Amino acid sequence: MHEPLTAAEYKAIASSLQFPANAFIDGSFRPSNSGKTFRTANPATGETLAEIAACDASDVDFAVSKARDAFEDGRWRLQTPGDRKATLVKFARLLEEHRHELAVMESLDSGKPIRECQTVDVPETIHTIRWHAELIDKLYDNTAPVGSNALTMVVREPIGVVGCVLPWNFPLLMLAWKIGPALAAGCSVIVKPAQETTLTTLRVAELAHEAGIPAGVFNVVPGGGKEVGEPIGLHMGIDMVAFTGSTPTGRRFLRYAADSNLKKIVLECGGKNPAVVLEDAEDLDLVAEQVVNGAFWNMGENCSATSRLIVQSTIKDELLKRIGAYMREWKTGDPLDPENRIGALVSKNHFEKVSSFLDDVKTEELSVAHGGKSHKGIYIEPTVVDGVTPSSRLFKEEIFGPILSVTAFETLAEAITLANDTNYGLTASIYTGSLRKAIRLSREIRAGVVTVNCFGEGDATTPFGGYKESGFGGRDKSIFAHDNYCELKTIWIDVSDRSVDETIR
Repeated sequence: MHEPLTAAEYKAIASSLQFPANAFIDGSFRPSNSGKTFRTANPATGETLAEIAACDASDVDFAVSKARDAFEDGRWRLQTPGDRKATLVKFARLLEEHRHELAVMESLDSGKPIRECQTVDVPETIHTIRWHAELIDKLYDNTAPVGSNALTMVVREPIGVVGCVLPWNFPLLMLAWKIGPALAAGCSVIVKPAQETTLTTLRVAELAHEAGIPAGVFNVVPGGGKEVGEPIGLHMGIDMVAFTGSTPTGRRFLRYAADSNLKKIVLECGGKNPAVVLEDAEDLDLVAEQVVNGAFWNMGENCSATSRLIVQSTIKDELLKRIGAYMREWKTGDPLDPENRIGALVSKNHFEKVSSFLDDVKTEELSVAHGGKSHKGIYIEPTVVDGVTPSSRLFKEEIFGPILSVTAFETLAEAITLANDTNYGLTASIYTGSLRKAIRLSREIRAGVVTVNCFGEGDATTPFGGYKESGFGGRDKSIFAHDNYCELKTIWIDVSDRSVDETIR
């Protein structure tokens, strides 16, 4: 983890940045075929950062042809595991050298607090690339126990050309979650960053090429969902799509696969994640700190945000009091000031969507325990809403903003029912001093990641993904992520000695 610089140092870096603006295809930057561009702006100030190449289906076709050429001629996939590892380790080292530049660029483009970019997003991006690089020459294929007359091998092979479609909330980290295992497996990738946050993806592609990843292996095609995302989903030359984003968009990629070549689809979608606090939780200060972090980290623009606090009624008031005390540390303001932990929401449209939930608070006559205000046009302060019932939109829908809803329960069975009363199943947090209750809740809550007495998503070694409408087809992170980007092949070799058999007969 890297210590943050001062606000003045970050602003100096910001003033010296040169922003990439063109698509990155076949090892170089190039404008869109149409010559069209779209504006990317700093959400905290409204200032234009760059005019980015607005690609379309023709650019996707070109990128696919170059990615396919790179895959078929083996310039990357046929390198030895050790050589691919060395290149990706060099790539991680270059990211490390440019960590301040990437952190500032990420903050400017997304509104994320610079402290989080510098101490979490960038280091975790580097670690993810390095972790998958180191795994390359440590994955063994298998043989099967088929008897003495045959030799059977079960081997992994790279799946081919992969479309990686990214969200805007963690541009660098979600990029690493996709390209880390995809490149390690030997695939070629075509990345579509979110329109709101394109800059760091383009810069990372440039650094990857500098590290030695061959032309055509790592391509970035910026643009809109209709113009770029849909052509990626429907393209007959793309073998799989790895997507992180909203559940409705994830559904579209499943339809695209059905309407094209039945390409493999891996989806990591939304979440409406519970933090379940039992009255026997041993340290309410720790609980309050973790709940606040889970609810408000990255302004709540996080698919694993714990946006539902489900707390036993006997301790609810005391816990809300302690949550309020910890919230004082979460200052809202200029994202480039490392003192601030709440930055700007990513866009005016998203601000209006999140603000509509504050309107529901008034309509439903709910109690605002803490916060509740928006200011400066695109900031929303951390907010805790008490008395939320399962019928409320605040309980049911993914807010993707810094709003925590609070619902009380009486019994353990009721807590489980409330936790599972959602179409999603991404993450959950449980706070209890009882090992027996922790295990029971962990098993009965329908979620892909469950943490006990903490908020988190595990680390690079643990798979990340969800149940129900939160995920489909695979997992991000860990050794299991490599399976997303590989085909399994069975090779059966007859080694029986037929002449011996004939002699015996």
